[in-house]
Amino acid sequence: MPHPARHLIGLGLVMITVGTGWLLNALGLGPEINWVWTLALAAIGVLSLAQGGRIDKFNVIVGPWFLIASALSVLRQAGLLVLDVEVPLLVIAGGALLVIAQSPRVPIPHWLQPDAAATRQE
Repeated sequence: MPHPARHLIGLGLVMITVGTGWLLNALGLGPEINWVWTLALAAIGVLSLAQGGRIDKFNVIVGPWFLIASALSVLRQAGLLVLDVEVPLLVIAGGALLVIAQSPRVPIPHWLQPDAAATRQE
């Protein structure tokens, strides 16, 4: 079971990210960009990569995908990319990450391994 302080660190990081986005919006930096949304996507990506301190089949997909979504969101909001291009790019990125995650070198998440399931039920 994860230490409760880890959850508080994650919550603190999310609060810092949302506050930073809110501040950027309030200061009018990149006024066309919704920084709260964009930084929240990035925070989810970073937190999923940092989860458990190891890379596995779950966070090798989720982390980079949210980071890519954050970057594409900035490009779209800045008028450099249209939604009709952003969404297919996200689908392509998701598919590529799914293929990468199938590598035998990328481990299965501990919470999906048979031993972990048996331990949880006891």
